Amino acid sequence: MNLDDFGMDTVTLAGTLHAKLGAMRAAGFSQVMLSARDIVGDPGGEASAFATMRSSGLRVTGFQVLRDFEGLSGHLHAYKIDIAKGMLEMCHAAGSKLLLACSSTSAHASQDPELLARDLRKLAMLAIPFNIRIAYEALSWGRSINQYPQAWEIIERADRANLGLALDSFHMLATGFSLDGLDYVSPEKIFLVQLADFMWQETRSPEERINTARHFRVFPGEGVHSDEVAELVRSLDRMGYRGDYSFEVFNDDYLQLPPPLVAERARRSVKWLTDHVSRRSLPLRLGGSKH
Repeated sequence: MNLDDFGMDTVTLAGTLHAKLGAMRAAGFSQVMLSARDIVGDPGGEASAFATMRSSGLRVTGFQVLRDFEGLSGHLHAYKIDIAKGMLEMCHAAGSKLLLACSSTSAHASQDPELLARDLRKLAMLAIPFNIRIAYEALSWGRSINQYPQAWEIIERADRANLGLALDSFHMLATGFSLDGLDYVSPEKIFLVQLADFMWQETRSPEERINTARHFRVFPGEGVHSDEVAELVRSLDRMGYRGDYSFEVFNDDYLQLPPPLVAERARRSVKWLTDHVSRRSLPLRLGGSKH
């Protein structure tokens, strides 16, 4: 593993899209996870944002985020279909081959696994003409799907080649970290891994979990769960995952700092992770103990 395996989410940095991409590039990153807000919020409009992206030299890891899509009916379902079509068009125009979809938090959504799978199947089929893959992520406060094994079960039910799993270390930590479920996941069906840590041992309520997720994440190596994050990366490496890692770090303090300073923190996090993964993996490959 090296720096080329890692990227950053634009949500982690303050400033314009141009400033964010420049800071990532200067720190040595070669890929970026784009937020739709960076595109529609560009002062020069969408065309300007797409041109900025193309001229940056960075590869687009993916595009985020489609929320509360699955499990709705009637006019709500029709509304979300229209939103999904718009997101897919933007994703394609941005040069991304991956759209991130988060598990629904809507009180209006069905909890029937068959209906959830049906809607994700429809989303995957809408993405086919654009040659886009859908990465489905379990939000830790999701209504029905709030842990990654549940997300994997729905993905298997939907059974579409371009529908796969997105893993987010924050949400895994927030719901009780367990790697056991990875034994049942096909590594080629993991489409994205997003990494972050946080500064306290637990979140005691859904409200605290949401607040922490949106304002107080930190990079791996800076929080109190960093060993668990390193173990996740190590386990994924052992099982054969060779896809992208992206730092999705929502942090209000980072948004008050110049983008180059934050991007450099991300670079240090890559070094911390790769050092820990390579150092602990070697004895395992030789058949020794992992401790």
